[in-house]
Amino acid sequence: MGTATEHLVVFITAQSEDEASKIARTLVERRLAACVNSIQDVRSLYWWQGSIESAHETLLIIKTRASLLSELIEAVKKEHSYSVPEIIALPIIGGDADYLHWLESETSQKRT
Repeated sequence: MGTATEHLVVFITAQSEDEASKIARTLVERRLAACVNSIQDVRSLYWWQGSIESAHETLLIIKTRASLLSELIEAVKKEHSYSVPEIIALPIIGGDADYLHWLESETSQKRT
């Protein structure tokens, strides 16, 4: 296992619970994520095409490795309905060594 900064938490919002579930399943099945948490009914307020918009969305919290981020983004964009989906990654700067080892192991398996 490498250093903790090789691991990421990625946030993605989706327009519906169904879309979020589909994205989450794709990422876990392809081993692009070790774990995805889904938080329903997140209220988002944002600028879009010159206007302030609001929406009820589902937030995905994804745990992965930095080396998989490009592939993860590509997979999400194929499944996502938004033309510009929120996909932001933050480094994990520390955590339980056993959990980080598990994260590394589960995302190092063969991807389909």
